[in-house]
Amino acid sequence: MTQRAIRFWHRGSIVEVSDASPQRTVLQWLREDLHATGTKEACGEGDCGACTVVLGSRDESAPGGLRLEAANSCIQFLPTLDGKALFSVEDLASEGTLHPVQEAMVECHGSQCGFCTPGFIMSLWAHYENNRADRAAPTRDEITDTLSGNLCRCTGYRPIIEAAQTAWQKPCATMSRAPVRAVLDALAELPALEYANGTQTFFAPRSVDELATLYSAKPQAQLLAGSTDVGLWVTKQLRHLGDIIYLGKVKELAQISHNDKWIEIGAGVSLTDAFATLIADEAQWTELAQRFASVPIRNAGTLGGNVANGSPIGDSMPGLMALGTMVVLQQGAGIRELPLEELYLGYQKNALEPGEFVRALRIPRQSAQPKLFRTWKISKRRDQDIAAVCAAFALSLSNDNVVTSARIAFGGMAATPRRASAAEAALTGQALSEASIRAAMQALRSDYQPLDDMRASADYRMQVAQNLLWRLFLEHTTDTPLRVGEVMA
Repeated sequence: MTQRAIRFWHRGSIVEVSDASPQRTVLQWLREDLHATGTKEACGEGDCGACTVVLGSRDESAPGGLRLEAANSCIQFLPTLDGKALFSVEDLASEGTLHPVQEAMVECHGSQCGFCTPGFIMSLWAHYENNRADRAAPTRDEITDTLSGNLCRCTGYRPIIEAAQTAWQKPCATMSRAPVRAVLDALAELPALEYANGTQTFFAPRSVDELATLYSAKPQAQLLAGSTDVGLWVTKQLRHLGDIIYLGKVKELAQISHNDKWIEIGAGVSLTDAFATLIADEAQWTELAQRFASVPIRNAGTLGGNVANGSPIGDSMPGLMALGTMVVLQQGAGIRELPLEELYLGYQKNALEPGEFVRALRIPRQSAQPKLFRTWKISKRRDQDIAAVCAAFALSLSNDNVVTSARIAFGGMAATPRRASAAEAALTGQALSEASIRAAMQALRSDYQPLDDMRASADYRMQVAQNLLWRLFLEHTTDTPLRVGEVMA
């Protein structure tokens, strides 16, 4: 790789940046360097949406070959814009004419103090531009999902949702993407990015072989995917990351493939695309996918990053463990596979060797191995909240309702996401009945000794975990009425 400046499209032309820290955020560049203060600074951790911008990238499957996605500029590092397009709230009006989304917000009184309004506008603009040409007006559920990462504390959501519906009724040609796509095609011909500032270098390899060679030579470098976690190390912990290796340009890591037995999801595939693939194979992923963070976080974050991060409350891991997911790891030219549950050795400790990285996840196809599968997240809020408990169950049943295999996993119950071996043993070989479920519920006490913390007490976590097993039984059985309000202690 040859050192060069960061280059991206913004406001009709190519912008070149050569004097910024590799961990300077897009928000800082907009507000402090460009003085584009329409994009607001608030939480600094991707939760409130005041800083929302829209990023454009090359994608043959998207309208006009340009994919538009809302993103949190407060946690995205500036070099990740290389080869992309950046849109902020100042870019929407055309020759003094407001975009329909902006007009509707005015007409529906969707703003009071106005601080959060630019973020709402950008999320709605991305949704409008991506769907207006060939889809009916969005439902209320689609709108609330689109806005799940945008918080308002004074206007209230009714007029904002009304504005989203009203915008759809306004006549407007969608943005021409051809000029932007042409620029991004030209930028793609540039050599892979190696950007240095001071003692810190940002590398963006474009192939998995380049990544493997680079990471073997620099195992101390910080791997960066969606920046939805690493970004907080900078904005909240004020950490200096040292050299950074960005995974977002590695083409092999962005691939999804299928065969009769497996779905293979590259470690660089966004949560948005990964969950869409999982849902297509198993619809029971839908609720968790909708409640996993917000649209901007799902657009930026990766499923591989969520797994590699190994948070004890990572929402994807219980479901992936329950389905028997294998992790594909690479170190140099060597590749090995590991069951997901064996990746985690302890709190924030994993089985990765120096210079080794997660290449892909292999999830058994449900169409090939059908199971009774459920995954549920329990938290104080429906959207934008950390789970107190996240559970997943995958049971294989014989024709006479005997559990022939059981895989049960929980997040939030231990120092890592972990399977419940005692509960699995209590069910395996038994008819799926009230007696076997109650035995498995009691067995959970042997599997976990949950901690007390600010999110939930140990007693609450255990009770919830047991109740979710009971819920599994009630949803499956046909002859036991749902006992609303019953507490399983």
